[in-house]
This record gives sequence, C-alpha cells and structure tokens, in this order.
Amino acid sequence: MRPKISACVTTFNEERNIRRCLKSLTWCDEIVVVDSFSTDRTVELSREFTDRVYQHEWLGYIGQKNLIRRMASHPWILFVDADEEVSPELREEMEHELAVNDGAIAGYEFPRMVNYIGRWIRHGEWYPDIKLRLFFKEKGRSGGQEPHDQVFVNGEVKRLKGHLWHYTYDDLHDHLETMNRFSSITAQEKLRAESHFSKVDFLFRPPFRFLKAFILRRGFLDGWRGFLIALVSAFGVAMKYAKLWELEYRARHGGNGSATS
Repeated sequence: MRPKISACVTTFNEERNIRRCLKSLTWCDEIVVVDSFSTDRTVELSREFTDRVYQHEWLGYIGQKNLIRRMASHPWILFVDADEEVSPELREEMEHELAVNDGAIAGYEFPRMVNYIGRWIRHGEWYPDIKLRLFFKEKGRSGGQEPHDQVFVNGEVKRLKGHLWHYTYDDLHDHLETMNRFSSITAQEKLRAESHFSKVDFLFRPPFRFLKAFILRRGFLDGWRGFLIALVSAFGVAMKYAKLWELEYRARHGGNGSATS
C-alpha cells in the first residue's frame, strides 16, 4: 500500500486545459484546486472532478503554491499546473516508488516534455525540463524567484523517467505575451533585489541565450519550432533587461516605477 497523495492544481482561466489535467489525476487520493477568480468555466469544470475547489486572490506563483500545499490533507503532495498532464508511465512509476519508499526519499523529480504548436519538443532548453513536483509535505516548500517557482525539500531526491506532458502555449501570440508578462515580473524582482541594469548584460545575454538554446543544446533538431523557441527566449531576456533599465530610469526621474507589460 502506498501513502496517500494530494494532487494540487492552481488555476486561472484554464477551461481549455483543466479537464485534461484533472482527468490525469483521478488516481490520486485527493484533488485540491485553488482558482484565482477565473472569468471562464474553470471552476465549473474543476467541480466535475473534485469538491475541493476554492477561490483565493493571487499571491504570486510561489505564494499560491505554498497556500495550496497547506490546504492539502495527505502526506504526499503532487504539484501539477493546469496546462500539464501526468502521463500513464509517470503515474505508474510514481505509485510504484511510493509503495516501496522506506522514508529515505523526500521528493521525486521527472522530465517535463512540451507540446509546442502541435509537436513534442525533444531538444534545446525545453527538454529535458526536470521538475521536482512529488514530495513529502512536511519536508517540502515552494521558493525561487518570481515567476519561476521551485520546490525545495529537506532530504534525498530521486529522478524518475516518466514524462509530465506540458501543453504550454496556444500559439506564437500566446508565447510572446507570456514572455512579455514574465519579463515584467522578473524586472520588478531584480529591482527589489537592488540588481542594477548592465549594458553588458543587455547586449550579450540575449544572443548567448539564443546560441545556447539553438546550437549548444541542439534546438536546431526541432526544426523551425526549435528556432522560434530560441528566438523568443532571447527576446524575453532582452526585454527583462530593457524593463529593468526603464524601471531605474523612472525611479530616478520620479516616474511611477511600473514596468511596461
């Protein structure tokens, strides 16, 4: 008998994805959904799978994950985003590992594979995108830097082979909008941390990011999709530093200090 698992999903306007996500979690002992006041059918669709659906103001990517972790009832936590799906192979592997875990392993990480414009991405910076998402509740917490939350555990971590499938962007427009939003958040975080704009970072980090993703990490093997992923990633890096420069400029000249989004 394996220990009980609480699957935890945070949502906002995910009616296109939420059924696929929650259907892949029905084997868990509990599904908890915390929604940030969606304006679509996310909450309604979530209630088809669980009665533990709550609404709470957005606390940030890290804060929302720590909130839902505290709300879970069972000793093991499985974090899954609304645009993700647990593959059958990963489910089988997780259930087996927990059944034989003697307490030595505090968390499990596994590769996430992205479906981008109709094809699975198997190279570049997006694969293997290792994520620690299954962990013993009392030994784990969310941290990192917004908007990139991470799970940290006090104990040993084991890597599994099964995939977490990620349906990340609806289209290229959605991809660019996300990069624009994330670059604003990151610039704000850098300003709070008193990290200053650097011309060297602005000029050299974007092209290096492209070369790393497309050449060094062999993104070219994913064809045009690999090229677009590397290009948009480089754009996101450039915008992050440009927005940091803008924030510092506004702070010096009495502006409102908010980054363009």
